[in-house]
Amino acid sequence: MLYVDIPTPAELRKLVAKRGEAAVSLYLPTTPETQHIGPARTTLGQLAKQADAQLEAAGVAKRTRWAVEAQIEGLAEDDDFWAHQANGLAIFVTPDFNRTYRLPTHLTAMVQVSDRFHIKPLLRATSVGQHAFVLALEENDVRLIEVFADLPAREVRVPALPKDAASAVGTANINSRSASGRIQGGEGQKVRLRQYCRQVDAALRPVLAARSEPLILAATDPLLSLYREVNNIEDLVGPAIAHSPARMSPADLAGEARKVLDILHEERLGAFRALYDSRAGEGRATADVAQAARAATFGAVDTLLVDIDEVIPGSVDEKTGAVHFTEGGDATTYGVVDEIAGRTLAAGGEVMGVRREDIPGGGALAAVLRYAV
Repeated sequence: MLYVDIPTPAELRKLVAKRGEAAVSLYLPTTPETQHIGPARTTLGQLAKQADAQLEAAGVAKRTRWAVEAQIEGLAEDDDFWAHQANGLAIFVTPDFNRTYRLPTHLTAMVQVSDRFHIKPLLRATSVGQHAFVLALEENDVRLIEVFADLPAREVRVPALPKDAASAVGTANINSRSASGRIQGGEGQKVRLRQYCRQVDAALRPVLAARSEPLILAATDPLLSLYREVNNIEDLVGPAIAHSPARMSPADLAGEARKVLDILHEERLGAFRALYDSRAGEGRATADVAQAARAATFGAVDTLLVDIDEVIPGSVDEKTGAVHFTEGGDATTYGVVDEIAGRTLAAGGEVMGVRREDIPGGGALAAVLRYAV
């Protein structure tokens, strides 16, 4: 089992805004298999030594360094903490601050030390949706399952949800002839199933009205097609779990839902590429780091794709957005692209952490702008 903590947008913005003399960001690969967690703990110790060396080289006081070291050592020695892990671990530490996020994504071991946190590798986990609802619809049963990023999937109680198709239309069998004798056979079955779908849709609407998570349909035809015909829930997505949910547990449905969420992520990337190409001719798209830094500083970046692996050391002027690149990273600099991502988030823009091959032009970033800069 993966034990996962995905930061909320509010938590992410707090990490971006955090400043301090010694802000240490550590990323390392982990495993949910407790018996094999030893190498991850060893890696953390090695990263901690690198962080301390950078802090010392920057002239940070011993008392401050010791406080950071104590924060990391506390985690390193916590056996219960290491017994519940996922595929990757992000740790953010200052002398008086400690946050950890267990991630489903596979990470490369990395340490960054500056006056702010390095959040870019974290963006991969926040970019791919992890929270959704599944409507498991069949003739003899209907369930609404909530899929979480960090908790087991659970069935949601929905008032007024019909028990099955027959009870929804007031008959013992949806294939039986109507009282008037006019509706029967395949045509009658479809009419009754459509009525059943309308009742399901009506019951779901008040439950999902204030939610923004995608709704994924798990069903087979004809219910799969009929429910789409009558659906009034805007967040119902195109991809479906197109096989019978009859014998599927909430955990099984969650596993299939995550495949659909991956498809939706790929669709988002495709939509970004199309928009990027159309805006490029208007001066409202850029893959240039310096131009993107200026745009992010003035709140002009609408959507940003960043390579989660590469770090370009330097600094970005707080007022003008001018970039100063450096040959190597140390505690006096930070990741320039990471800073661009932070400023984009602070201005209400959208940031997606991806692999380099997903970025138009194959660079460190690609940005669609709200207006030309």
